[in-house]
Amino acid sequence: MSDASRPPIEGPQYRALVVDDETALAEVVASYLVREQFSAHIAHTGPDALELARKVDPDVVILDLGLPGMDGLEVCRQIRTYSDAYVVILTARDTEMDTILGLTVGADDYVTKPFSPRELVARIRAMLRRPRGAGTLAAATARPAPLQIGALHIDLAAREASLHEEPIALTRMEFDILAALAARPGVVLNRRQLLEVVRDGPWVGNDHLVDVHIGHVRRKLGEDPTAPRYIVTVRGVGYRIGNGQ
Repeated sequence: MSDASRPPIEGPQYRALVVDDETALAEVVASYLVREQFSAHIAHTGPDALELARKVDPDVVILDLGLPGMDGLEVCRQIRTYSDAYVVILTARDTEMDTILGLTVGADDYVTKPFSPRELVARIRAMLRRPRGAGTLAAATARPAPLQIGALHIDLAAREASLHEEPIALTRMEFDILAALAARPGVVLNRRQLLEVVRDGPWVGNDHLVDVHIGHVRRKLGEDPTAPRYIVTVRGVGYRIGNGQ
């Protein structure tokens, strides 16, 4: 039986797809996920990962960069065309460029090998601790009511954003960052605070990854970097929502 068609390791709550050509490592990560009540599926090649991602519709994908058949960056890019699953990249190359490339194609987080499977699962749990569009963001506005900033409309309950009534295609992390800022008008959040708000808990990792996600959101909003209307940089501090003007 191929890795892509193997039966899942059963768990009742979230669906996880573990993609790594190191069989032993993939099995260890999957076993830790199963202990946390995930349904864990495993693939060892890029093409198998894409096939399995379409089949099981995972909530989270743990994705190695160095894969046979198709590298992890291309796998991530293709998954992003049809899925908003969280994507955590595994890399043995702890360089800024690898991180930026992974985030550019749609990854939400990254972990450098060697890593602790227990810590990896804890970080994944932090991502999934609350339903999307609920929890912290809803509490910040007392109810999941839509937010309006100029021509920008953010529907927290539906997890949809539009500009001039035109839908904006945002990843999960991009939507959460935009909503976190919009829900706190006038409040400046630094990188770590912003990540902890959208992750709903303490953040462990490189907090500069928020800059990449902010850049994506600004591009999709058509922001002029010299005169931002929606996401304003407060130099030396962090970011705040603009007034849309």
